[in-house]
Amino acid sequence: MAAPGKFTEKEINPLGSLDEWEDDVLQRYPDPDTIAKEKSKEAYRNYEEPGRDTVREFYRLNHTHQTFAFVQQKRKDFLQFNRKEMSVWDAFNFLNQLVDDSDPDTDLDQFQHLLQASEAIRADGHPDWMVLTGLMHDMGKVLCLFGEPQWAVVGDTFPVGCAYSDKVVYPEFFKNNNDYTDPVFSTKLGVYTQNCGLRNVSMSWGHDEYVYQMLKDYLPEPGLYMLRYHSFYAWHREGAYGHLLDDHDREMLKWVKLFNPYDLYSKCPTPPDWKQLRPYYEDLVAKYLPSTIKF
Repeated sequence: MAAPGKFTEKEINPLGSLDEWEDDVLQRYPDPDTIAKEKSKEAYRNYEEPGRDTVREFYRLNHTHQTFAFVQQKRKDFLQFNRKEMSVWDAFNFLNQLVDDSDPDTDLDQFQHLLQASEAIRADGHPDWMVLTGLMHDMGKVLCLFGEPQWAVVGDTFPVGCAYSDKVVYPEFFKNNNDYTDPVFSTKLGVYTQNCGLRNVSMSWGHDEYVYQMLKDYLPEPGLYMLRYHSFYAWHREGAYGHLLDDHDREMLKWVKLFNPYDLYSKCPTPPDWKQLRPYYEDLVAKYLPSTIKF
């Protein structure tokens, strides 16, 4: 966690809500209406002033502080998974403390949003492990409840330890990053080798990496790629960082691209009928996950 007093409250929470980041993504990457069945994609995130300065400030902080050393420290700290141990259902109750009062698309809690994503995946006939991936993909946002600043929880992710791509959103803010002029980290390959594979690359810290590490022993490889890289837009939408990819990454890309629209476009104002759905999801969770998960 950030040391007390290291950041001001405004620097810890530059966004009005975590979903302002998704608003920005939706504006950058509008998608066909195949999943958002209750309203068109143009109706999503209808703020009066969509180009909010808060998003720019969020990425200024994100790009300034997400150094290679910062990421290694966060991995060392949080990947011990020694903060809480909960059942999946208790974890959802914990996550629901992040209810977003400012989201214009839904007044549903975090669990219901995840349930909508997983139900959209199930409705399209995808495998049950992918349904579970949809249910669990934002669980890493509990990092905010452990005191992490927003810019270390959400946001587009990118490799650290090598030169930053201009395909990453707001690339101009990387000039504030200590690694930007580092003689090693500023080179194209940095600490990596050509086509080393993303599994050998340290990504900027956030909920994607955290939930991947949490669930890496329980889901098939395509589901793990969905968890780990669903916010890596510079790769799966912009085609950047090809020099770091191996053949396995290129094969898995289709799964990440398949998953992404279910994350962004499945929100609708009608809450899922949890009473009806509960037996299915209890069986699904029990099939793949242990009785408790460490956070």
